[in-house]
Amino acid sequence: MEEIYLLNVEGVKKKILHGGQGELPKFQDGSKITFHFQTLKDDFERTVIDDSREAGIPMEIIVGKMFKLEIWETLLSSMRAGEVAEFWCDAIHTGMYALVSKGMRRIAEGRDPLEGQKHRCGMGNMFDYHSTGYADLDELQRTPQPLIFIMELFRVEEPSAYKRDTWAMNKEEKLAAVPVLHSEGNRLVLRKEFRQAAEKYQEAVICLRNLQAKEKPWEDAWLKLENLVTPLVLNYCQCQLELGEYYEVLEHTTELLQKHNGNAKAHFKRAKAHAAVWNEREAREDFARAAHLDPAMAAAVKKELKLLGERMRKKHVEERKRYQGLFQPGPGPRAG
Repeated sequence: MEEIYLLNVEGVKKKILHGGQGELPKFQDGSKITFHFQTLKDDFERTVIDDSREAGIPMEIIVGKMFKLEIWETLLSSMRAGEVAEFWCDAIHTGMYALVSKGMRRIAEGRDPLEGQKHRCGMGNMFDYHSTGYADLDELQRTPQPLIFIMELFRVEEPSAYKRDTWAMNKEEKLAAVPVLHSEGNRLVLRKEFRQAAEKYQEAVICLRNLQAKEKPWEDAWLKLENLVTPLVLNYCQCQLELGEYYEVLEHTTELLQKHNGNAKAHFKRAKAHAAVWNEREAREDFARAAHLDPAMAAAVKKELKLLGERMRKKHVEERKRYQGLFQPGPGPRAG
């Protein structure tokens, strides 16, 4: 029988199933831990609740980033690279597992893990859910119980050794990432890689919106961030125009103009989107507004209006031909 190691944590037992290599890694704040896990009930059958191998993608967590199931950091920080270990955890450590599992399952299903959540801490959200949408997780919520976690640690990367996802960055890191993402987007636009460029602009906007959420709307700090957001949104919309995503352009430019109605470029891009989906009146109104706000855009507006007029005339001619064909009498019956 394998030797059981008791971690220096109340309500936790560890059993090493396969030894790892080398020294114990440095688990400093910001380090990324990559591992596979299996979660089992502490019953006779050892019923499997979750298995990351079924999804085919290892789990990743960032040390010190308040992962909802804090005990996992403790368990993993006792492991070496390549080690496989089994941990028994008392119910005092597993109360949040149902919510963590729900989020992981939604990601595996290609869904938003935060969809429908209110902006609260994890414990606050517990009271919002009558059901997780999964019967086995609902049972765990109703009856907190000990769980068994079998973990295989692949690697621990220091903060400087990997490209950090923006959600894992602190305020200073997010602010530093924005100009880098902006310039990467611009470089991709020059190569006409519009989809990839749009992703860079979008990531930069998300960084800034996350920071904005902590500021009071329309005060100086909020406005400084908003001034950084606006050109990124406009660049994103230009990429979407190139990709033919006209309704997305209408959505984002309209949202921008609700805050900044005097932005000529936003009116111009929305006009182009309106023109592309045959909203002639709205397109003409936005083009006129853009030229009024920025006379330097008058020549570009004149060119777009000419193109719009030609497209609309061609459309009307085609429609007339189609309707004429519908109402013209067909050939009469032939004599026998």
